[in-house]
Amino acid sequence: MTTPLAQLSANGVSIWLDDLSRTRITSGGLKDLISSRNVSGVTTNPTIFAGSIGKGEGYGEQVAELAKQGASATEAIFEITTRDVADACDIFRGVYDSTNGFDGRVSIEVEPGLANDTAGTVTQAKELYAKVNKENVMIKIPATKAGLSAITEVIAAGISVNVTLIFSLARYREVIAAYKAGIALAKAGGHDLSKIHSVASFFVSRVDTEIDKRLAAIGTADANTMKSKAALANARLAYEVFEQEFAKDDWEALAASGANVQRPLMASTGVKDPNLLDTTYVVELVAPQLVNTMPEKTMEAVFDHGVIPDDSIRTKYAEAKLVLHTIAAMGISYDEVTELLETEGVEKFIVSWNELVESVNQALEAAK
Repeated sequence: MTTPLAQLSANGVSIWLDDLSRTRITSGGLKDLISSRNVSGVTTNPTIFAGSIGKGEGYGEQVAELAKQGASATEAIFEITTRDVADACDIFRGVYDSTNGFDGRVSIEVEPGLANDTAGTVTQAKELYAKVNKENVMIKIPATKAGLSAITEVIAAGISVNVTLIFSLARYREVIAAYKAGIALAKAGGHDLSKIHSVASFFVSRVDTEIDKRLAAIGTADANTMKSKAALANARLAYEVFEQEFAKDDWEALAASGANVQRPLMASTGVKDPNLLDTTYVVELVAPQLVNTMPEKTMEAVFDHGVIPDDSIRTKYAEAKLVLHTIAAMGISYDEVTELLETEGVEKFIVSWNELVESVNQALEAAK
């Protein structure tokens, strides 16, 4: 029987799970999702690891060993998270091989406190890559101004990158430019370009959360009609940017040398507004070469009752532009919103990182 998730995959969208834990790995549950839910990759972030390690399930033995060695919380986090990611990479190796590296990917993020530190980001990206030591790992780097240079440098070193925390179309163009620059340097450095992959993670739901709040403050009937439209419009126009930028002459030369396009990834696709269908940010964002990284709750909702169209992006560019134009005409600044969301995104991950450090500290102390 064809499931909605199988149909989504058939229509060109790679389904990546936005979650990882030791118990998910050791129970066989993660492996089962490959066949039962068409999952072809995994993404992680500090919030996810804070949740899984904070619960402590499956980590006792390693925490006790690290405590015995006198590891700091930061050192312990590095050891714990890279082990989980390496084990997940092994689980997805078959998917990686069968898709020539486009899928079967597991992402691990640099510390969020490095978001505005180019050199620190590059150093840690290389450390994470070396420690995981799996061809199908992706290093997550935020799309801050400092992150852009780091993306170029890490790609130039032949390391696959998941660019995260993208909110604006202008920043997305800069991310693509940073990727192209990195590929050009990798080519000059003699790297096999066919082995280098990247995704650009465009955040969806948070755009609606912020803009809907501003529309509610305006409070008019016209403003109310624009609620829950901005995020999809923004994400659809991001796909148009992807199509435009990878059709340019500067890319054609690199593609001829074996380079892979940087695929757009839709992140933050869990629906926060109870008035919206819980599958909205999946079924309304369907197009070829797309990745959608979903929380398990969203993935299960799509599996249960998702109605998957052939394409819900490329036929709606004009409509998407009208939505953003109308919202701007109401006095809501797109640039202000997206800048705020980037700043808040970094801050939220720093809070999660600090919670992770605290919970690991406590676990290390308890194990002594």
